[in-house]
Amino acid sequence: MIADLVSGPRYLLQGYRLIFRPGLRRFFLIPLLVNVLVFVGLVWLFIDQFEALLDWFLPTVDSLWAQLARGLLWFIFAVAASVFMFFTFTLAANLIAAPFNGWLAERVAYALDKNNMPVPTTDVSRLKSVGVSLASELRKLTYLLAMILLPLIVTFIPIINLLAPLLWLMATSWLLALEYLAYPLENQGMRFSQVRRYAKTRRLLSFSFGAAVLLATVVPLVNLAIMPAAVAGATVMWFERGNHRQATT
Repeated sequence: MIADLVSGPRYLLQGYRLIFRPGLRRFFLIPLLVNVLVFVGLVWLFIDQFEALLDWFLPTVDSLWAQLARGLLWFIFAVAASVFMFFTFTLAANLIAAPFNGWLAERVAYALDKNNMPVPTTDVSRLKSVGVSLASELRKLTYLLAMILLPLIVTFIPIINLLAPLLWLMATSWLLALEYLAYPLENQGMRFSQVRRYAKTRRLLSFSFGAAVLLATVVPLVNLAIMPAAVAGATVMWFERGNHRQATT
């Protein structure tokens, strides 16, 4: 039990070390760059349109009340935009990086054991599977919505809602473990339902890994690489604890 609690965070740390190896860095940098460019473009568009809206809504006279109103509206806009960015950046990053994550899991597995793992697919073959990867990501999102239903309901029930933070922690840790374990396991032909059964056989290990990922997501700078690190760490965990050789035969 204690070994599983310690091993989850250890696998995540191994994932961080792996993604900066030559040949694996691009699976971290390319989706990160694409995601940043998408959000920079959206922010620029929102600012431009909001400025135009203010010019239409507020008088152009240089009066004190107009300047105060404009400053207040810009502050409200900045807060709203920050909240929007916080809650949607990870979701968008997951969708953008989904094809790269399966690719990364395949390359990490091959790097760990070239003698027993199949040669990674070519870049062209992987690009053809983008649609499949996105469909798999949407299935995970459907399961996520079902899993958060109980914590969400408990949150609004007096007295019982004291348990809500614990339920949210458990549900989020479990979902994160499934999210990242799915990449190496789906590369072996498993469906998402099989991934869930696989994680249940290693429940404490999966929870500790997911909790480590959750903690890393709130650490500035560290969270920029959390997704590829978690994919790599989950692949190592499957490799060491998941009878990977049986899965590949």
